[in-house]
Amino acid sequence: MTATQRRGRKIMMTPGELDDFLTVQRTCRVATVSAGGAPHVSTLWFAWDGTSLWLYSVVRSRRWADLRRDPRVAIVVDTGEEYDELRGAELSGRVEFVGEIPRTGELCAELDVPETLFARKNFGLDEMPHDGRHAWLRLTPEKIVSWDFRKLPGLS
Repeated sequence: MTATQRRGRKIMMTPGELDDFLTVQRTCRVATVSAGGAPHVSTLWFAWDGTSLWLYSVVRSRRWADLRRDPRVAIVVDTGEEYDELRGAELSGRVEFVGEIPRTGELCAELDVPETLFARKNFGLDEMPHDGRHAWLRLTPEKIVSWDFRKLPGLS
């Protein structure tokens, strides 16, 4: 169950707004913690299936090593240039590793939907190209905090 947002309720996105937002946005920032406790933030494309955020990550990356050791993650998806345009969401929880590592395209029914969504959204293809360097991470968020500054009174 996803935790409820307490602060900023006036500017939080409704569930439908959040779903629409995460469906069309392409880029997120992924925050992990190294073995020594240092934060690490990296940028990835993602797919949203209505319940989970799917990340296709290089398996020989600092991000991957951090998440293998500690699967806790915070991910930010945001957009907007001017103050009254800012919208976004922070999703946090624990990632799960799904499919073979690295992904080479073995049949995996659990990946049918995210791979189709990801390939269409990011490559304009109907099938996911596999390079043997990436693998899938799924975040089913434990907590989501969202904001849409366009809802602030007097700014529009």
